Amino acid sequence: MPSSKPAATLLLVLGLTVYLLAGSPQSAYAMHIMEGFLPLGWTLFWWAAFIPFFVLGLRSLQRITREAPELKLLLGLAGAFTFVLSALKIPSVTGSSSHPTGTGLGAVMFGPLPMSVLGSIVLLFQALLLAHGGLTTLGANAFSMAVAGPMAGYAVYRSLSRVSGRPKLSIFAAAAAADLTTYIVTSVQLALAFPAESGGVLGSLAKFGGIFAVTQVPLAVTEGLLTVLIWNWLQAHSPSELSLLQSRMKGVRTHD
Repeated sequence: MPSSKPAATLLLVLGLTVYLLAGSPQSAYAMHIMEGFLPLGWTLFWWAAFIPFFVLGLRSLQRITREAPELKLLLGLAGAFTFVLSALKIPSVTGSSSHPTGTGLGAVMFGPLPMSVLGSIVLLFQALLLAHGGLTTLGANAFSMAVAGPMAGYAVYRSLSRVSGRPKLSIFAAAAAADLTTYIVTSVQLALAFPAESGGVLGSLAKFGGIFAVTQVPLAVTEGLLTVLIWNWLQAHSPSELSLLQSRMKGVRTHD
């Protein structure tokens, strides 16, 4: 007789997904930093900052797929998880919006560099197919969501795993940290481009960060819970892939 645990996990995943969808008004037309919103100088700066991480990410993906082709399915899952969660948008600061990012799961499984490629591909598809974000602002959006977020999430995962020895708590914290870091960096990007008349960059940063925090903190907690549920589902249905992942990717533990 099949265990009821996987079914309960799927129901919880479905419930959290419905919660996120219900909280995403259909009137939101901006997502990430929208097309043409940044001045040309900052547009070029963030492209230049993002490209080196993208090149390193390509090399990391080539190494993973060459040494462990069995992990391609999990790479696809990490990309799909990022695409679905980052498509759930809520209006926030003018020229941008709030949403989960989904990058924490992939960062925990494969490290932060592969997510620079997977996350930027997700952003490119959303810019071309969904009119979310833009091509000129792709460098800035990719730096915040596909570089800074995964790096912060991976650092939190490794640190908390070493201190607490509790993988699922570490995965929850990593997903939430990746989410929040993305919006901290987005706030910095907007503050640098649009300093306040009174208070300059710091005044603008406080304004952008304060507005984002209202929507992003509960979203980060929800994303952390959803990521742990996905991890539980993987443990129930893909133990061989997770075992291979653990043996190839240092730091990933599959059991508490």
